Amino acid sequence: MPQTFAAADAVELAVVERSGFIESRHAGIAIVLAADGTIAEKLGDPSALILPRSSLKPLQALACLTAGAPLEGERLGLATASHAGTDRHVAVVRDILSLAQLGEEDLGCPAAWPSDTTTRDEMVRELGQPARIRMNCSGKHATMLLTSVVNGWEPEGYLAPDHPVQILIRETIERLIGEKIAATAVDGCGAPVYAMTLFGLARAIHRIGNSSTTSPFALHRSAGALVDAVRANPWTIDGPGRADTIAIERLGVFAKGGAEGVMVMAAANGTTVALKMLDGSGRAATAVALRLLERHGALASSDVADTISRLPLAVTGGGQDVGAIRPAF
Repeated sequence: MPQTFAAADAVELAVVERSGFIESRHAGIAIVLAADGTIAEKLGDPSALILPRSSLKPLQALACLTAGAPLEGERLGLATASHAGTDRHVAVVRDILSLAQLGEEDLGCPAAWPSDTTTRDEMVRELGQPARIRMNCSGKHATMLLTSVVNGWEPEGYLAPDHPVQILIRETIERLIGEKIAATAVDGCGAPVYAMTLFGLARAIHRIGNSSTTSPFALHRSAGALVDAVRANPWTIDGPGRADTIAIERLGVFAKGGAEGVMVMAAANGTTVALKMLDGSGRAATAVALRLLERHGALASSDVADTISRLPLAVTGGGQDVGAIRPAF
């Protein structure tokens, strides 16, 4: 199987500063596409292959939407989410499952505790247990099940690469990224995840982010509806106080982080960023993406600074802030 990019392909994207001392450095690759889709900036080699992880969810959700999944608003936001597992998130996932006349036991994702601390603590106090519906990918899985039912496909086995819903998703992904998928792997939630170039991923997010519900093309109308749903319901895609939700709420961007340090982000004017950290750490990914959009005039500097100040980037010592995780540029 092809491998992810090497250190020689990467450049420094972020640093960890403690009391004026650079303690750690995050290398990676990034690409910025201008509003018209041309390459505005490359950092490292964006032709290198990556696994997008959960940054692939907008493409997967869009495939399901074009195949007739009856989703809009909060339901559509949850379809592309890595949600925090709050009761509010879970209620919407159950709603999607009810449309398919299926239940939590039909989800193929593993059981998990919610990533939202307050919700997890409450479950522990009540002697609750990890559950599939609390897993951050349950919205995506419920959407795949719903798409299967709507199209008359057997929902059982929906995670197999040769299941009709996965074939549909793969074909849609290749159409959006403008290249052939380089390899197929198994994501943390059990669904297929596909290797592609970072440039291909950026191209797909640019196409989605620049789509309109008034487009003459069905795929673009569906993409416009997806972006509108996420921007109108930023709590769905992540959760209270979490990076994607903060960025969407405060700046109106379309943002979707993925495991192992992947981030995609599209500004309202269409400028798009995609990046991948070499070491797999996503702690600086949102801030780096925001600074790149700022550098290319898509976001105001004051707004970016205010948003970054709300992200969990402080470095502490003795209970006090003594530094920060910050972009290296």
